Amino acid sequence: MAELKQLVFFDFEMLCNQKGMLFEDMEAIRLGAVKYELETGKVTGFDQYIRPQEQSPLSAFCKELTGIKDSDIRGADDFPEVFKEFLYWVGGVKKTRFFSWSTSDLLRLKADAIRHQLHEATIEKITKRYVDFQAIFTKRAARKSPSVEKALSFYGLEFIGEPHHPMYDAYNTFRIYQAFEEQFVKTDLIMLQQFVFQESELPSIDMIDQELKKILQKDLLEFFVELNDAIRMKDAWKLVKKTRKLVEKYENILLNRSGLFDADLISNIRELIDFYHELQFTYEEHRSFTSKIMILHEQMVEPLQKICV
Repeated sequence: MAELKQLVFFDFEMLCNQKGMLFEDMEAIRLGAVKYELETGKVTGFDQYIRPQEQSPLSAFCKELTGIKDSDIRGADDFPEVFKEFLYWVGGVKKTRFFSWSTSDLLRLKADAIRHQLHEATIEKITKRYVDFQAIFTKRAARKSPSVEKALSFYGLEFIGEPHHPMYDAYNTFRIYQAFEEQFVKTDLIMLQQFVFQESELPSIDMIDQELKKILQKDLLEFFVELNDAIRMKDAWKLVKKTRKLVEKYENILLNRSGLFDADLISNIRELIDFYHELQFTYEEHRSFTSKIMILHEQMVEPLQKICV
């Protein structure tokens, strides 16, 4: 794979109506994107209306939502021509990583490429280099899938430009990406607020490790109250799911991009994750033998029990 030279964030506006439409019928009517050159830091934009195959007038709902008028798309190029111009603007798929805020934009690209019988190899190259940044941000910081506006607000930022203008949607997604990649402490504080503290106020930075250890210990004590050495298989799956939720609550701390978290806390969370993996293996092993109960060995739970002492 060629050396990565640039990042492209893209967004589509699509046909829509208030009653809802099949996704395959929601043809793209505008493509916006921003390109960030890694070496120079230069940011450039792309914005083109697209004339859909469906020639019916836009619904009042779609006009109000997107700000797009019938006259905007009536004289526009069709999808193949706009995509050709987009690729020329990109200047090389192999040196590019592509991002959007949810996979709907990639799915739209694929659907319209099929509709217009575009070259599959180019779409496959983009797909291989594609990142759903909303999914990354949700998993690493936000817990629940946020809108672009909500994600910006986590960093104290406001949306720049016109809402539902695809180039500005792409640009603001890029701004979230920049904050996520550059503001490690802030991002970890967002993650702690959303995953661990939730409605409670964040402690001061110098007290974070201490408070996290207390919360983890409390969670594990509550966890062990319901834990038995022998568990019915129908309850064992519930235990696996419960443990997974506990892992999801704490696992991002292991990344420690901010350096906020000490070695003891990271070690404790690693023990929890190791226990979860062992539990998964034990569950699958017992299930493969159609066991009626699942046995948890002392060596498996002992490391976690020590954290509670």
